[in-house]
Amino acid sequence: MPDTPHNSPDEALLGTALQMVDVWSRLSPEKQALLLKRFGTQENALAALVTTRLLNPAPL
Repeated sequence: MPDTPHNSPDEALLGTALQMVDVWSRLSPEKQALLLKRFGTQENALAALVTTRLLNPAPL
């Protein structure tokens, strides 16, 4: 397996996705239901959360 930089795009995407799964698990059932209604599936809702995070990252 080739060496990859620690800040590779793949690593950033995976890290962001794991953070969003954590965020999802901390959402209230009502908020989860609202997101599911809007996006149809948990996968779509998580994809929207990840996209939002990647396009608008939190300040350090």
